[in-house]
Amino acid sequence: MSFVEGHAWIADAFGAPGDALRWTPRQWDEPGDGALLVEVLAAGVGLPDSLMMQGVYPLVRRPPITPGQEVCGVVVAAPAGSRFSVGDRVLGPTHFHAGSGGFATHTYVTEAHASLAPESLSDEAAAGFYIGYRTAYTTLVTRAALQPGETVLVLGGSGSSGATAISLAAALGARVVAVASSEAKRSFCVGLGAEAAIERDAEAIRDAVDQHTGGRGFDVVVDPVGGAIANAALGAVARYGRFAVVGFASGSWVDPDPVDMVMRNYSVVGVLAAGFTAEENAEHISALHRLAEAGRISTPIGEIADMSDVPRVIASLGSTAPPGKLVVRRESASG
Repeated sequence: MSFVEGHAWIADAFGAPGDALRWTPRQWDEPGDGALLVEVLAAGVGLPDSLMMQGVYPLVRRPPITPGQEVCGVVVAAPAGSRFSVGDRVLGPTHFHAGSGGFATHTYVTEAHASLAPESLSDEAAAGFYIGYRTAYTTLVTRAALQPGETVLVLGGSGSSGATAISLAAALGARVVAVASSEAKRSFCVGLGAEAAIERDAEAIRDAVDQHTGGRGFDVVVDPVGGAIANAALGAVARYGRFAVVGFASGSWVDPDPVDMVMRNYSVVGVLAAGFTAEENAEHISALHRLAEAGRISTPIGEIADMSDVPRVIASLGSTAPPGKLVVRRESASG
């Protein structure tokens, strides 16, 4: 017997979001160990939601597809001995890979990665907080060992990963230069804390090395984009610098030259915000929440839409997406 009933956006086949996704009645059982059942208040949208619909996301290999990787919600059921209680407002990743994504009235949240939503964050800001900032923290702190006063170049600065990297790097005392494709997106990056934002081309990156690092190069390059612009940015890494490989929004990964790495003594590091111990996860989340509660970081929201608009929002992802994190809220979703 189900514990709660509601609706979720579900696709029974890969395809265009507007064609494949349906607002479908469904049921949720009481959560098992390691999970919380929450009523969704808002859900974050990201490029993986589009990749799921295309059938090219490795964690979702076959239909049904239930997109929505992160939410803010109210706990309606928790397993015995849980550190959370019914009524808690929490944020965290969903079980999208196991048939329960966040674009729904209810979903399961992974308990080990869940946390009480900081009071300083609205439901929408809390919904888009976890993935972006956990990725930014892993990139800048865990993998790149960023130090105050260092210089950071962020590719794809107006996207979700890039925007949170700008925000966190600035909060940690770094000087940030962002790369973005339009004047509106570059202005958005400066508003997040970048001291400058430049055009998305190799010449602009070379000029930025001279103008913002005195020709020395950037201590850290954050790359969620890959492709030609990432390959150009390899030449902007300082001696002893770190090039952080986060993603491939362009469709292809960066292609580093090991001879160049050796001759200039820089590192290329991979970034995956997963696989940490429970203690490490708690440490990372606590550090981010302290920054949020102090007002030093907040989710760089670009658009807030209604849950009923999920197919359109997913379809908008890519080069034409508005800057910042996209979030949907469920108040206006209809059954």
